[in-house]
Amino acid sequence: MNRQLSKIGAALVAVTVFLFAVCMLIDFSFGSYFVCMFLPLGYIMMAAGFQHESKEGRRVAANIGLLFSAVYTVLILLVYFAQTTSVRLESLSGQAARILDYRYGGLLFNYDLLGYGMMALSTFFLGLSIEAEGKEDKWLKALMMVHGVFFFGCFFLPMTGMFTGMAEGDSGNGGTIALLCWCAYFLPVGVLAYRHFSK
Repeated sequence: MNRQLSKIGAALVAVTVFLFAVCMLIDFSFGSYFVCMFLPLGYIMMAAGFQHESKEGRRVAANIGLLFSAVYTVLILLVYFAQTTSVRLESLSGQAARILDYRYGGLLFNYDLLGYGMMALSTFFLGLSIEAEGKEDKWLKALMMVHGVFFFGCFFLPMTGMFTGMAEGDSGNGGTIALLCWCAYFLPVGVLAYRHFSK
């Protein structure tokens, strides 16, 4: 059952990343917010699988990775639940819209970036815990550890004021392109993790 749940989580990661990319391509904001609530659920199941199979000498790294996955899950669920409920169903204007509406780059947008920064730390530490034997596992380990670099951008860039232009609605296509590139990077992680837990 442990391996089966981990495999389901990895499949959920791969499917939700793919659907997120599709929703962005067709400009379906509600869909992209909705699927983003299932990505962390799948990810935490996948992370628990890596933690469970970790060897004694790598258990601390695996535990740290699992704990960061929980922080990521809480932040992302709060952000996207707000987008699909309060932001979508209520008439927000002025300061409330700038704080709550993800599209304006306010507080919840910054929390979203913080969440994905926590995910990046999680993948790094989980990558450290993987004992790669075959070629696929080596790729999985490398992709997860390199993904840890995203932490620095997610954590520090909001402090620079880089996203303040979004408050005036000047988001452009740069954000969408960056997210699509992230999807292209992270989709193989879900696929390789699924194959890893299928062995």
